[in-house]
Order: sequence, then structure tokens, then C-alpha cells
Amino acid sequence: MTRDEWIAAFAREAGVDRPDPDQVRALLDLAGVAAHGSERTAAPIACWIAGRSELPIAELQAAAERVSTVGEDGTTG
Repeated sequence: MTRDEWIAAFAREAGVDRPDPDQVRALLDLAGVAAHGSERTAAPIACWIAGRSELPIAELQAAAERVSTVGEDGTTG
């Protein structure tokens, strides 16, 4: 089963529309920012948070990038 077939089947099981190709790309980009800005396990949780949010994916991507530039002391850079 391909990634897209799995996503379509899972979306059907979950009772939601499957993401279109642009949404898949945006979610993968978001997951990449989370995985590279923290531990890799942040990626699926970031996507779960995005799914629960009412913000557009572009705003969520920007938020993830902001979070990824914040140091442990709370400063950016």
C-alpha cells in the first residue's frame, strides 16, 4: 500500500476528507520543522495539534518556525 493509499483509507476510517496534495506537502513541511527544531517525535504531535487547530497551515508553519528558533532561555536566535 502506498502512502497516499494508506492516508485515503485512514481518512475514510476516521470519517474525514483526505488531505489534497498541497495539504500533504504542507503537513510534511510542518513535520520537518518540528522534527528538526526538537526531537523527531515532535513531528507527529505537531501535526495532531495542527489538525485540532482552526489556523491555516501557513500560519501553523510560521508558528512552528518561530518556536524552532527560540532557545532554551526563551530568546530567539
